[in-house]
Amino acid sequence: MTDAVFSGLQPAAVWAHFSRLCATPRASKHEAMLRDALLQWAFSRGLAAEVDASGNLIIRKPASIGREHCPGVVLQAHLDMVCQKNADSSHDFSRDAIIPVLRDGWLATEKTTLGADNGIGVALILAVLEDDSLQHGPIEALLTVDEEAGMGGARGLEPRVLQSQLMLNLDTEDWGEFYLGCAGGLDVNVERRGAAEAVPAGYQAWRIDLAGLRGGHSGVDIHEERGNAIKLLVRVLRELEAMFPLRLAELSGGTARNALPREASAVILLPVDMADRLAVAVLAIQRCLQGELRGVDEGVELSVSACDASMVMSPSEQRIWLASLHAAPHGVRRMSRQVPGVVETSNNLGMVELHPNGGSCNFMVRSLLGSGSMALADEIASLWALSDSRVEKEGFYPGWAPNPDSQLLKLCQSVYRRDFGADSKVQVIHAGLECGIIGDKYPGMDIVSFGPTIRGAHAPGERVEVASVEKCWNLLTAILAELR
Repeated sequence: MTDAVFSGLQPAAVWAHFSRLCATPRASKHEAMLRDALLQWAFSRGLAAEVDASGNLIIRKPASIGREHCPGVVLQAHLDMVCQKNADSSHDFSRDAIIPVLRDGWLATEKTTLGADNGIGVALILAVLEDDSLQHGPIEALLTVDEEAGMGGARGLEPRVLQSQLMLNLDTEDWGEFYLGCAGGLDVNVERRGAAEAVPAGYQAWRIDLAGLRGGHSGVDIHEERGNAIKLLVRVLRELEAMFPLRLAELSGGTARNALPREASAVILLPVDMADRLAVAVLAIQRCLQGELRGVDEGVELSVSACDASMVMSPSEQRIWLASLHAAPHGVRRMSRQVPGVVETSNNLGMVELHPNGGSCNFMVRSLLGSGSMALADEIASLWALSDSRVEKEGFYPGWAPNPDSQLLKLCQSVYRRDFGADSKVQVIHAGLECGIIGDKYPGMDIVSFGPTIRGAHAPGERVEVASVEKCWNLLTAILAELR
């Protein structure tokens, strides 16, 4: 079925590689199966290849005949993908192939992520490596691991591995735009331990589910003010606390730090005679949320079902968790004054997991400014310090500062104008590309990023525009031919 979907798509070599990526599990930190297969593929083609100490795959292709004097270029993408699925999906990302569908010029999935982020970039690079008809200077393909879960591959890259002073990153999602800068950031992890208590006599357990949100990329989509399932459900619980003698047993939501949470659930306990009042209250809150989110996430739904619970959180821990999560920032903090229309600083409350005896949550902070991300992270840490919670700030990575004098950018713009008859756009993205980390390790490296049009990255229903992939291939090969 999958092969039939790709039949006839152009360029055939790119889609053949992407088809193989779809068939190979490649969650963050579990890229070994794919990486090892690509290593053997490179050896079979007579290409020099190695896996570095951090697990990155580096493949080198010599210059085409007569182009040995041309400058070398790094082609860079990441092997891993964000693994998100709807609650009603049985897909197992550790073993099952991604099953895409072709619809109205887009390759998409229905209940899972597609992995076009960054599988299309990988496929473009592999197609370049295997096509001996292309004209180019020396090529170094850098296929990193663990990008989506902390950029571990880029962090571990040694400063002297790469020889080229030019790099094309293929990990952005709007055709016709060249990216010259990105946000940096860090994670704030919170953890608390509590003392579980027995369920009070005469109480009944209920499960509340919040679903129907769009989710999305916590950087690219953060400005759209889509609903955050965790924040919304905490608000629901706070409102119910004001109506009922509610006891909290569990709260969970979100499955990826860099994805907007689409679903969340809680187990609460109420006196047995309050069931009817609970249903009425939840319905009223649902209508309120749908009204507030009209035009962006009005599909939000709340459901209540009876369940079992043997223990609950202590009242003091319940107050700390719900009040702190309710007060914690989420969303855009500041828009950039230097780059109009671009988010400067934001935060995503991406995951929470609470049980009667404790719990944890994660915040992912992004900013174009290192000081901006650290300041917001400190604000979050200060909130949780009020309750003596354990807070850890980790994984700081630098942003990618724009270089408006980039000679590589000028070449890319010139080729785009010549081949597509229009001017391209130059952008800065509020997402964490590996360019900042790699550029920090290789001072003076001239870096530009571009890619096909991808929508819904990091969420089920992710899709890539087929026509833009062919355009991206034509642009990439033309740029390689013009580098002299």
